[in-house]
Parts: sequence; C-alpha cells; structure tokens
Amino acid sequence: MAKVRTFISFDFDHDEDLRNLLVGQSRNSDSPFDIADWSLKEPLIGDWKEKVRSRIRQVGQVIVICGQHTDAATGVSAELTIAREDEQPYFLLWGRKDKT
Repeated sequence: MAKVRTFISFDFDHDEDLRNLLVGQSRNSDSPFDIADWSLKEPLIGDWKEKVRSRIRQVGQVIVICGQHTDAATGVSAELTIAREDEQPYFLLWGRKDKT
C-alpha cells in the first residue's frame, strides 16, 4: 500500500515537539503516511499564502496538530483555510492528552 504524503500544520511557537514526534513516527516502516516537511523557522516573504497553497496542493492530506494555543496561531488558521478552499482532505490531531 502506498503511503499518503501529508502536510503538517502546527503552532511553531508551542508545538514543534509534537511535529518532531509525528515526523519520527512517519519514518517507521509500517507508517501509512509520509511527511512533506516544509516547516520554516523564519516567516515566508512575499505572498506566503500562495507559497503555502502550492505546497498543500502537492500532498494528499493535511494534518493539523491541535495544541493548547493553536486557536491563536494565525499561520495554522490560514493553512486550514487553504486546505478547505482547495478541498484537500484534512484531519485535526489532538496534540496533548492532558490539555485542550
């Protein structure tokens, strides 16, 4: 079975550890997904939303890691909006079992 290529959306300031764990999990031989890891430490310049849209269009699924502060992460909100506009399949992943 072919692995699904995925884009990860997450709150860089608070949940980078969760992204790292998910990327590590994707490297397991029995993982059903591959990560297109385009995480940036610096903001995109210019029309960053179109750059992100181009990246999201290259995957089969978007994973949104939901942490305690994700609702305030404007980049995550924009990425989810783009996924919805482009009708890309996505799902929300609860990041921390002890926090909402």
